[in-house]
Amino acid sequence: MTKTERANYVVEELEKLYPTVDVPLDHKDPYTLLVAVLLSAQCTDVRVNKITPLLFKRADNPYDMIKMSIEEIREIIKPCGLSPMKSKGIFGLSQILIDKHNGEVPKSFEDLEELPAVGHKTASVVMAQAFDIPAFPVDTHIHRLMIRWGLTNGKNVVQTEKDAKKLFPKEKWNKLHVQIIYYGREYSPSRSPKLSVDYITREIGTKKVLKDYKP
Repeated sequence: MTKTERANYVVEELEKLYPTVDVPLDHKDPYTLLVAVLLSAQCTDVRVNKITPLLFKRADNPYDMIKMSIEEIREIIKPCGLSPMKSKGIFGLSQILIDKHNGEVPKSFEDLEELPAVGHKTASVVMAQAFDIPAFPVDTHIHRLMIRWGLTNGKNVVQTEKDAKKLFPKEKWNKLHVQIIYYGREYSPSRSPKLSVDYITREIGTKKVLKDYKP
């Protein structure tokens, strides 16, 4: 298969498996999604979804968030890991949203990536899932599978994002990146992947990848 044929196969199979998808992180608006995505760095979505109700009960908007101290935020989000950085980020971005954006989450990559603790991936998730603006956030699942499927050289997530955007139709990006995450979790884990389960990789994976798979 050519790269284009492999990409088309991925789109077709994932659409069969996951015709409808929900954003893995629980949220009610752009602000709560932004905070949840920030918390998800090096933390599972399951754990984030257990912590955010506790945090959002105290503050589910930037105005209430800055009424809390960084230490109070840190204490609540501690189970998510990296709490010193994340608590400062949540407090800092909340203050900036009030000062520069009338308390609203901005709808541009430039403005989002200026916020504390908000990188390109976090901004991409917010753009895609909060505002339905085409983006292709690349997390560890997507990076891993794009390599396994021979759709990127795997040098870094920046290159993986570029390759994904070239191969997949723009109108599918927002849904497709979630579908790939779902597939990675269910069929193609990072450790001990099995070809009997990971059928997409079995069909289109590169020889270099397939040699390390279990039957």
